[in-house]
Amino acid sequence: MWDGEAAWAALPTVLEGFGITLVATVLGFGVALLLGLVLALVGRAAPRWVAGPVNAAAAFVRSTPLLVQLFAAWVLVPALDALVLGVLVLGVHYAAYLSEVYRTGIDSVPKGQWEACTALSLPRRRVWRAVVLPQAVRNVLPPLGNYAVSMFKETPLLSVITVHEMFHEASSFGSTHFAYLESFTLAAAVFLLASWPTSVLVRRLEARLAKGA
Repeated sequence: MWDGEAAWAALPTVLEGFGITLVATVLGFGVALLLGLVLALVGRAAPRWVAGPVNAAAAFVRSTPLLVQLFAAWVLVPALDALVLGVLVLGVHYAAYLSEVYRTGIDSVPKGQWEACTALSLPRRRVWRAVVLPQAVRNVLPPLGNYAVSMFKETPLLSVITVHEMFHEASSFGSTHFAYLESFTLAAAVFLLASWPTSVLVRRLEARLAKGA
């Protein structure tokens, strides 16, 4: 049965865990954004002997569960701080997906843009920096937002490597005070309140970009 006093007592603990969840999401997604772009550029522009192994590694990451990757990293790199390790694993895992998103965005740049750059004899680096990437990133903003929300909702998996994120803190409070219902309900409510508005914003952004296309 719901206990209001227990829920009120659990709130500070849950919110403290939410802070760690937010840090893990922001840092992990930052890693994913940068590494995903590097993977996309390597797969698109690097020589085959470089692009082949990189694409194979990204496919391997996409084909294995995040939970397994967390456990493997925890066993292989036990000396690394749990939060740092979790951020890196989240970043690498989602970078493998974002690389495909970036690649789709690059392929969506009209062929005429490439031909115009060739006709103007623009340096290749400038073509990517000033022409291709700005258009590609604009085209993939909604999918990037969706993946950010997905990463946020997968942060509870970090509890398996002892990261004190929101689910871990809710579970600890529940076991100590025999108030699992209250602590987990609060955690679920915080996840909803944080992720739902972001999802709405992503959908609006997608609609606006579609109108401007």
